[in-house]
Amino acid sequence: MAIGMTRMLHVKLPVTDLQASVTWYCELMDLALWREFIEDGEVRGAALRSEEGGFSFALRIREYCESTPDLNAFDIVALHISDRDRLEPIRERAQRLGASHTEVQGRGPNEAIVDVTDPDGTVLRFYWVGPDDVDEFVGMDFSSGPIPGFIPTPRLTAPRIAGR
Repeated sequence: MAIGMTRMLHVKLPVTDLQASVTWYCELMDLALWREFIEDGEVRGAALRSEEGGFSFALRIREYCESTPDLNAFDIVALHISDRDRLEPIRERAQRLGASHTEVQGRGPNEAIVDVTDPDGTVLRFYWVGPDDVDEFVGMDFSSGPIPGFIPTPRLTAPRIAGR
């Protein structure tokens, strides 16, 4: 039986400069300032909401995070993009912001990505999955490079496996 989970609410990221990150995220993804979190009279966190996608990014000044996490070069989230043709404008925005980014990369016939690195080195993955994608298990083998080979049988065990 399902537990009632309907969507992702937010992803929380540690940042070095809260104001700079708020501006950067808003400009890259058309997000709007939604919440501020004040502690000891100082704004130490913020939530930025996507009107389009119904989710938010929460940002917190790294020095006030419990473990001062470092996500440098880690792709913490993959954001679904509605159309493959919308990946190129994201890449162009990243370029205008001076952000490190990849070119649009095909991942087989029904998938493509663009990776964009935020000011703190965290990678955001913008991911298009085509309408022909099915809700069945697919393993992706990156042993030979950035474009995966596909495998039909899982190597892990889980109580539930998609499509089965």
